[in-house]
Amino acid sequence: MYRKGFLREHSQLFQWLSRLLDVLIFLVACLVAYAAVFGVKPLRADYQVAVTLSVLVFLSVFQLGGLYRAWRGEESSAELTGLFVAWNIVFAILIFLAAITKTTADFSRAWLLMWYTFGGAALFLQRLSLRRFLRAMRARGYNLRHIVIIGSHEVGEQVLGRISDSMESGFNVLAYFTDDPRRPEKAKEQLVCGRVADIPGFLVENQVDQIWIAVSLKEVDLIEGVLGIIGDVMCDIRLIPDLYGLHLINHSISTISGMSVINLSVTPMDGLNRWIKAAEDKILASLILIFTSPLLLLLGIVVKLSSPGPVIYAQERVSWNGKVFLMYKFRTMPVCAEQATGPVWASRGERRATPVGAFLRKTSIDELPQFWNVLKGDMSIVGPRPERPVFVEHFRDEIPRYMQKHKVKGGITGWAQVNGWRGDTDLEKRIEHDIFYIDNWSLWLDLKIIFFTAFRGMVHPHAY
Repeated sequence: MYRKGFLREHSQLFQWLSRLLDVLIFLVACLVAYAAVFGVKPLRADYQVAVTLSVLVFLSVFQLGGLYRAWRGEESSAELTGLFVAWNIVFAILIFLAAITKTTADFSRAWLLMWYTFGGAALFLQRLSLRRFLRAMRARGYNLRHIVIIGSHEVGEQVLGRISDSMESGFNVLAYFTDDPRRPEKAKEQLVCGRVADIPGFLVENQVDQIWIAVSLKEVDLIEGVLGIIGDVMCDIRLIPDLYGLHLINHSISTISGMSVINLSVTPMDGLNRWIKAAEDKILASLILIFTSPLLLLLGIVVKLSSPGPVIYAQERVSWNGKVFLMYKFRTMPVCAEQATGPVWASRGERRATPVGAFLRKTSIDELPQFWNVLKGDMSIVGPRPERPVFVEHFRDEIPRYMQKHKVKGGITGWAQVNGWRGDTDLEKRIEHDIFYIDNWSLWLDLKIIFFTAFRGMVHPHAY
């Protein structure tokens, strides 16, 4: 038949062991930090009380944050983002409690900082290692969820293909049932196949964890008929509607006024995500402006001496929800550059920039004042590149899905830019990358883009 495995049979025990391991890491990090600051000696009485309280806060926040739920089939970035947020909330609560009890001076700041750093790094490594362990176990047939797919041809084939290509997710397809004479090749070659009416008999003879109904949204009668046949089974039943052919952004399912709602195209910058993104922007922009302030002053003097006119050039751009704002750059062209031509799309071989301006554009240094836009809240550090209103009106009817990039704030850099789609390049490819970024946004994707920008996105052949 098939193997269930220890992890499959003892999932509750595994969750409790996960909690125990987290607490152990939490305490070890605390003791290591204490030894580094005070030497190897027992915790003082006031530290013992603080640590005991912190364990309760830690477990409560991690439980409420969903860190101990099943992450099967989800991206590791989602779990690690949740871990990062929960870890910071724990220490924010501890600092708040110390402040309101007026005991902040009683505890070493170095100890707290080292505890935060060691513990956070250890928890991240533990989660990544656990993911790797579970992937290896599932690839060997352990810790699996055994599923049956009921599908119509196109949707069922896509679902079956995705599951077959990601065995590490821990889903094992046992059978494929359909009344459609067209059956996926993978189903005919590898699986038990049958008609929908054959499902009850298969469920009696086999242990099935979940039934997935993968059909078109137009086939309501089929969905009702399937539910009539399998409605009294004990295993989980999931509906996977045909959303693959639709152009969606950040689609999900939510509950509003007690109604289940499928979100087809919504901004990811809502709720907690919006606060995370804002904190990321404000903190990084502040640090960058502080550390580059001498360079900014020097560049301002150079631009002023290079040609008559203001140092900073303010240009209208379109950002989140179509809002128009003034985006700042170091001026790279003469003041009268567009008086005769009007707005012109930058292209290779143009000679409008001053010699200093050409260098600033080539190295992307002219974009540095936009970190002030980030502090003001007009832009993000990472996001689709905002465009001028005249070009937005021009491209909205020519480029498919062009306006969907405005579901988030425009950015100084973005997924399209670090993949080479900047300047006078294929706009459709650029929009594809922008939509990918919006649909897959996470803090880790932002940090990845910032890292790539620093090492390969500043100087670029399409920067002119």
